[in-house]
Amino acid sequence: MRELVYTGFMSLDGVVDSPGGGPGEEHRSGGWVFKDLEFVPEAWSLKGEELAETTALMFGRRSYEAFAPVWPGSADHADYKELPKYVVSSTLPEDALVDGWGPTTILRSTDDVAALKDGEGGAIFIHGSAELARRLSDADLIDRYNLLVFPVLLGAGKSLFGRADRDKHMLKLRESESYSNGILKLVYEVKR
Repeated sequence: MRELVYTGFMSLDGVVDSPGGGPGEEHRSGGWVFKDLEFVPEAWSLKGEELAETTALMFGRRSYEAFAPVWPGSADHADYKELPKYVVSSTLPEDALVDGWGPTTILRSTDDVAALKDGEGGAIFIHGSAELARRLSDADLIDRYNLLVFPVLLGAGKSLFGRADRDKHMLKLRESESYSNGILKLVYEVKR
């Protein structure tokens, strides 16, 4: 069985909206990951650690449409270029997939994601895609959360976790670290 990992930047109040402030990121505080904080290189070590584990990437439609025009030519994301990609969308047409960014498959439902997880292979990392992460969490398909929590309160925006009435999910802290600029690294496994 493959592990499905959500990785992301989150404000202390749970907002994951527009961390980089790039195209399609419309939050009034877009770019909050890079603004107002001292850069501490070790706070970003999680991203390098993830790369060693990543065997495939998963996106929701909106995140795919935002990342696909940029990431294939980005030196920061060069190691992801040839990895398999999965886009979970009931509306994205096949002809909207970007050429030259590795093999890409559209999954049409959470059942398709569950079938992918049941197959052979390594960890699949979800980048961005807050709405997809909420849907997959509600379907009990996410196995781990790799979070960098920033010392900022954004007050509004897309949240990683839904507010629907549902059974609780217990998490097990696998790893944590704090950095001098106030960022926290939190790695949680979903207990089953």
